[in-house]
Amino acid sequence: MNRSDVVVIGAGAAGAAASFHLSQAGHRVTLLERDHRDEAGPQGSNCGRIKPCGGGMAASVQQWFPFSLSPAVDEVIERVEFSWCLTDPVVAELPGSAPFWIVRRERLDGLLVGKAVENGAELLSGFEVTDIKRTREGQWQISGADGRSHEARALVIADGSGSPWPARLGLGPSSLHLASTTSVRLDGRGALRQGSARFEFGLVHHGFAWAFPMGNGVNVGVGTFIGRHGADSEAVLSQLLPDLGFEADAGLRQQAALRVWNGHQPLHGDGVVAVGDAASLCDPFLAEGLRPALMSGCEAAASLDRWLRGEQGDLASYSQQMRERWGDSMGWGRRIAQVFYRFPKVGYQLGIKRPTAPQRIAQILSGEMGYGDIAQRVIKRLLLKRG
Repeated sequence: MNRSDVVVIGAGAAGAAASFHLSQAGHRVTLLERDHRDEAGPQGSNCGRIKPCGGGMAASVQQWFPFSLSPAVDEVIERVEFSWCLTDPVVAELPGSAPFWIVRRERLDGLLVGKAVENGAELLSGFEVTDIKRTREGQWQISGADGRSHEARALVIADGSGSPWPARLGLGPSSLHLASTTSVRLDGRGALRQGSARFEFGLVHHGFAWAFPMGNGVNVGVGTFIGRHGADSEAVLSQLLPDLGFEADAGLRQQAALRVWNGHQPLHGDGVVAVGDAASLCDPFLAEGLRPALMSGCEAAASLDRWLRGEQGDLASYSQQMRERWGDSMGWGRRIAQVFYRFPKVGYQLGIKRPTAPQRIAQILSGEMGYGDIAQRVIKRLLLKRG
């Protein structure tokens, strides 16, 4: 049986970020990835399957890494275009202090994994975890479908929204709130301008659609964030894609159920943490998932480093930091989403079309501002107008 200091389950953005920082701190790290893939190089090559994530990421995440993330960046967004049922447009120029990047997820993940491997982390691909146990000696024992097994003092759960392990280990929210998303990867730019991202409200019941540029292509997504049923994505896409300059049936389509933030709960246990989508950290209003994924990976690594060195008795500092840095704002974000997506036309008129709204959205996406800074005013304005 192989042994290490830390086993990380999942080589996505959160797991790879945790692996990099833990290996950089001198810990023996084993990164388990279900998909078969080659070790990624420093430029993020050989980085696995296409991922449906939209790929929007605040440039402010660069401060958490001592190497450039630019190899994973396809485009810098300078403006955001909003519309209501393909009409009533609003164009917002993003300020230089709050830039937004579009990254190709498979390339970003590959870059981070490659940097972790350079530090000495071991990547085991094609490892489908089938069982997790705690031994009498206090070690985590992880078993795979192919008979391989691994032991470690610490465990990082980073295998995404479909992970069964947080619930089994008592991590994260007691009940899941799932957003339903459909993503379309398209060749060519259509009508989307260089340096622009597009958000469409009105076509999607209880949600919105987006179009992000990706090099010589576009990623289009449809998501619904409240209620039990997903959007009629095909009906939405049949209207949205022609408006963007594509055939109605174009593109590679993928569907996913995305865990969004759903209340304050511990993200740690005895020698174990959950990070990224497995920890239900996705923004319940704007569906931002990359920044909290990277943030949680970095915070988990810092807490685990201190715990492994005997500098703290448990991993509660990780849950506390994520609550202060992310969860408190998401609590307000959920309240805004519940009002906005129930009265979306009012929300568009009073939110998106307000002169200061695009600036506020940019500041929230960049981390300069949290939802708590605007929530009470926004909710009150929406409810009064609705009444």
